Amino acid sequence: MNEFHLNGIGMTSQRTRDRLIGRLQDQGIRNFEVLDAIRSVPRHLFIDEALAHRAYEDTALPIGHNQTISQPYIVARMTELLIEGGRLKNVLEIGTGSGYQTAVLARFAQQVCSVERIKALQEKARARLKSLKINNVLLRYADGNTGMKDKAPFDGILAAAAPAQIPQELLEQLAVGGRLIIPVGEHKQVLYRVTRTETGFQQDKIEEVKFVPFRSGVR
Repeated sequence: MNEFHLNGIGMTSQRTRDRLIGRLQDQGIRNFEVLDAIRSVPRHLFIDEALAHRAYEDTALPIGHNQTISQPYIVARMTELLIEGGRLKNVLEIGTGSGYQTAVLARFAQQVCSVERIKALQEKARARLKSLKINNVLLRYADGNTGMKDKAPFDGILAAAAPAQIPQELLEQLAVGGRLIIPVGEHKQVLYRVTRTETGFQQDKIEEVKFVPFRSGVR
């Protein structure tokens, strides 16, 4: 992938990205490292070319297979919540999708383990991450409900789909002091931050959100 595509011009210019950063700041994103990651990761590479002109709008966009690339505000907010205590060693992402959130997370963790249940999406994400020389990501084609037990415990888990209730398997894979950032609910969804303590789990409601539902199985 050449420099022209990576840097982008016009609709993907630095000015366009800076306008997005301004909108995120207006919505309350305060972590400058997260804002820099959103500014730097080329979102237009993670969506179909036909939608590239909308890459730096603060909106979710379709990526096929009834899935979406998350709104930049949500990517920034979830990342900010995940890294509140500082950079992380071992992070689990449920739902690789386009690979965009994965690329952002890779800046804040020694290793990102990312699970995707739709093979076609995983293959595209792998190619994109490789083209950007992001090498600290382990991708796995699997059902996200079970997490990645062989790589646990994780000091951060982020889910990009909403289950009806928080999966127990994911809670069990959190390290003590680790955080799970996950949308929960069917018709009305709420973003939760779940922190594992020495004695149990502390749950904090963050805000209302809208995600694709958490599905079982692979395809």
